[in-house]
Amino acid sequence: MSLDARLVVTRPAFTLDLTLGVRAGEVVALLGPNGAGKTTALRALAGLTPLSGGHITLRGRPLHPLPAESRPIGMVFQDYLLFPHLTVLENVAFGPRCQGVPKAEARRTAAELLDRVGLAERAAARPRQLSGGQAQRVALARALAVRPELLLLDEPLAALDAHTRLRIRSQLRRHLADFDGATVLVTHDPLDAMVLADRLVVIEHGAVVQQGPPAEVARRPRTDYVARLVGLNLHRGTADGAGVKVGELLLHTSEHLTGPAFVAFPPAAVALYRTRPDGSPRNLWQARIEGIERHGDNVRVHLDGPVAVFADITPAALADLDLTAGQHIWASVKATETHAYPA
Repeated sequence: MSLDARLVVTRPAFTLDLTLGVRAGEVVALLGPNGAGKTTALRALAGLTPLSGGHITLRGRPLHPLPAESRPIGMVFQDYLLFPHLTVLENVAFGPRCQGVPKAEARRTAAELLDRVGLAERAAARPRQLSGGQAQRVALARALAVRPELLLLDEPLAALDAHTRLRIRSQLRRHLADFDGATVLVTHDPLDAMVLADRLVVIEHGAVVQQGPPAEVARRPRTDYVARLVGLNLHRGTADGAGVKVGELLLHTSEHLTGPAFVAFPPAAVALYRTRPDGSPRNLWQARIEGIERHGDNVRVHLDGPVAVFADITPAALADLDLTAGQHIWASVKATETHAYPA
């Protein structure tokens, strides 16, 4: 691992205890709900929050004894923190100048990086003259200008509107692919994480609850937070070979397992009926509608019953079924639409 760290930060009402390893050239995304410890971890790596215990080693060298300014780290903050009184070129050259690089050389480095991120023509502009996407690219160029061995990104796309975010996300992925150091990205946006990261580390209450490649985490969530993040219904129960028993309901699955297991299925796989359907599907139960809301182009129906689930249906289906909150209906999901795996 290029980065090998155990980050322990103890506060009166919260403890972060996170073991983190990142290979050279790898992008690792820290995901988690608000208050999980993501930003605390990033600030601890940067030297902005002191460790209560643990260590930080980068390419075999201990970093934790060093002050923030002595660590070979580049950081992109959520609000970018560009110096308003400096030009774009001077902002990017600032880091090398602080490292003692001669002014002319620092400016050459800055110009090369601005060209790489497609902003060479904005070198003389002030930050207030930039769009959000341009400011994000300047912040990235400034972080790379110090030739870091570790790049830290704190919600780097959060300040952008949806249209700009789509374009900048793709550009950022290309820039990160060119960086040969370790990268740690903090985000609350699952799409940012899925597109930008090689590996996800999910934190809840200051500890890792799941980690792995994005596709694996999305396919096999292990907590309610991760399931909501990737848009799945998730239940834990006991598998008996035929399915997974969750409370009093046996959910038949396409996998044959025994013992503690998770069962997951997308909200779009849940079918709703006003009356008991003919043929009685194998996974069928009565439920009460707890709420109905718009969800993208569809409608999300919150159901309570033997299992609490979300069902996504079209607005036309909602009108056809004439569904309202408080109503009792039938719900089903095909065994082929479920996915079971060991808990």
